[in-house]
Amino acid sequence: MKYSKNPVFPEGFLWGASSAAWQVEGAAAEDGRTPAIIDLNSQTKKPYADNSVASDHYHHYKEDVALMKECGFTSYRFSISWSRVIPAADREVNPMGIAFYNNLINELLEAGITPIITLYHYDMPCWVDEKYGGWHNRAIIDEFDYYCRVCFENFGDRVKYWLSINEQNMQIVYGDWLGVSKGCTDWFKEKWQINHIMNLCHSKAVIACHELVEDGKIGPVPGYVPIYPYSCRPEDQIGAMNAEELTQKIWDDLYVFREYSSFVKNYWKVNDIDPDIRPGDMELIAQAKIDFIAVNCYRSDVGMAPDDSYKQEIGLNKSGIKGEFVYPNLPGEYALARNPYVEVTDWDWHIDPVCMRYSLRYLWDHYHLPMVITEAGYGAHEELGEDGKIHDQARIDYLREYVYNVGLAIQDGVEVFGFNPWSFTDLLSTGNGMAKRYGLVFVNRTDDDLRDMKRIKKDSFDWYSALIHSNGQEWGKDMSQWRNFAKNKVE
Repeated sequence: MKYSKNPVFPEGFLWGASSAAWQVEGAAAEDGRTPAIIDLNSQTKKPYADNSVASDHYHHYKEDVALMKECGFTSYRFSISWSRVIPAADREVNPMGIAFYNNLINELLEAGITPIITLYHYDMPCWVDEKYGGWHNRAIIDEFDYYCRVCFENFGDRVKYWLSINEQNMQIVYGDWLGVSKGCTDWFKEKWQINHIMNLCHSKAVIACHELVEDGKIGPVPGYVPIYPYSCRPEDQIGAMNAEELTQKIWDDLYVFREYSSFVKNYWKVNDIDPDIRPGDMELIAQAKIDFIAVNCYRSDVGMAPDDSYKQEIGLNKSGIKGEFVYPNLPGEYALARNPYVEVTDWDWHIDPVCMRYSLRYLWDHYHLPMVITEAGYGAHEELGEDGKIHDQARIDYLREYVYNVGLAIQDGVEVFGFNPWSFTDLLSTGNGMAKRYGLVFVNRTDDDLRDMKRIKKDSFDWYSALIHSNGQEWGKDMSQWRNFAKNKVE
């Protein structure tokens, strides 16, 4: 199949970036917001940066949106803080929380930027956790439905793209890391009951969106990590297939087909797992027809046959420092391992641009739904140079190749309507504070020092701006060309 040198992106393609409320907003105890479980969970990670300030987007949103406009954004994916909107168990809606999101949405629209809103990005209010025991209690379904309806009723007149639950599969697969497993005595079995409750919450959000938002569209946000076979040994192929099923496919199947797959049903039976599916549950799920799939795709993994004696040796990352990434081995099902054919980031994540094309092809072949990229990004240690700037060529290289593979997927026949990498400004990493920087814009703070919070455009900002203004056609390598190209387009 012959392709053009530069893939052609559709007219009206949404270019932007992504963030999450608890990682970027700050103002964690201001204007009525109460704590969320992720606030507490993040404090267990090292290095730890004070998320009560984060990137202070709450006080800098006008400046941040102005920078987005300068870059050429036509979309911005962000999340709403549940505990900022509904701070307590009395269900009273916080007018200051509503005002902040109204102001942000209006600022975006005035800048010609389409808001894409995530309803839940790891930040269950502590009051919900304390009242119900978190995701363990089915009573949370009605609380989540109420919260979603408040959002749709207040913002749905202007916001038409909605996302239900961010990376539900990752919350289950890495429940200990994200704090979802708190209170479980047997996580191996209980996680499937929690997952079922999450599926019911997702379904409530989809149903309410279609009911309350005129022309509203909503989809899930799976964390997609394609699994390649470690070798052509048949047992490794089955191991990779098992890993694909048990880390992502069973979630995607549920979202699209609105019923549990035969694979996961058999898995529950073999392992004596009761997901606690009650009368009426599947009828509710059957009503939740999604409109698109949002895709978070940073990396790939390789899978092999499970081996109880197998131990993954953690190697050296891109900086020559011992990495921290742990490749799991699920006895009887699969083992994951490092891919020797790709490089890794400072945090030992595989850098695999082709995985973006692979993921989009795979999801399109299985589900035939439109897709939007809501996360992909390059995390790195960064500090201002002597010239007061950030020269992040590695991030440019990463984004160039990932965007190029999105374009190739589109040429393959996949329907993709936007690219929103992680992240616009530097913000708190889920597990690595401010030390792991993803942004196109540098935020002048560290884990230990708030400094002046100044926003400083990185080289990647100028490169991305040129790419956006050309609708994906400007791929030059010379910085002066990028800056001149973007400047001329703006003028």
